[in-house]
Amino acid sequence: MTVAYQRSFPRFTHIQPVPGQFFYGQCGGVRYAATQFESTSGASHEELVSMQDEGSARKYFRSTSAGNWSYVASDGFPRGPRGCGDVPQIPEALAAVWGNCPVM
Repeated sequence: MTVAYQRSFPRFTHIQPVPGQFFYGQCGGVRYAATQFESTSGASHEELVSMQDEGSARKYFRSTSAGNWSYVASDGFPRGPRGCGDVPQIPEALAAVWGNCPVM
């Protein structure tokens, strides 16, 4: 997921998924994942500031037919009351299994 997100936002070079905030599943033959990112050591001042905004929202991904992951969406600002259930790119059935991706 990190590489897929960095392809869309190359300014984030020092990031990793937040432990305990990763969701994964499959619906209709398509794989989906969701995670939040945090800065790692070596992050620049610009990266740290950017992580306060865009970086802190949960990111959503899906697999391509070739097996590669691509970034498809982020939580809105503010986050919807149904969490990932409010993200149209995530199937409702999968969001329900994920418990609407609670923030911990």
